[in-house]
Amino acid sequence: MSRPIHRFLGSGETLARLQDHAARLRRLQTVLEAALPPQLAEQCHVANLKDEALVVTTRNGAAAVRLKQMLPSLLEHFLRAGHALGAIKVKVGTPEQLPWRAPAVERHISADAKAGLAGFAATLPPESPLRESLERLIRRGRE
Repeated sequence: MSRPIHRFLGSGETLARLQDHAARLRRLQTVLEAALPPQLAEQCHVANLKDEALVVTTRNGAAAVRLKQMLPSLLEHFLRAGHALGAIKVKVGTPEQLPWRAPAVERHISADAKAGLAGFAATLPPESPLRESLERLIRRGRE
């Protein structure tokens, strides 16, 4: 029998505090997005709230500079929305890193090897998975 996860999150004191903190961060993100121009809003994300200091990360330095210029009006906007903040700290987030993959190795098959593989594949039954694999290897192989 499965139960919704939100029933478990509210069950323990620590998990309940974590859930409350996450909900508050989501509300702060909504207020932040409403206060910023659309181009800037998509580059800024609420990272944390600690000791009444809101930490906002940006994708790049240009967005961070623009956001720092707007800090006084942002503090006022948050206050009007019912969130009294002591400060807003702006940090440049690290860019998304794609996992490194080794380049594909090119494998070359000589004409004689292709002919030998084709001859062997012809001796196999037509529905054989090995025959299909060999024929695909022959088609994709480079000389």
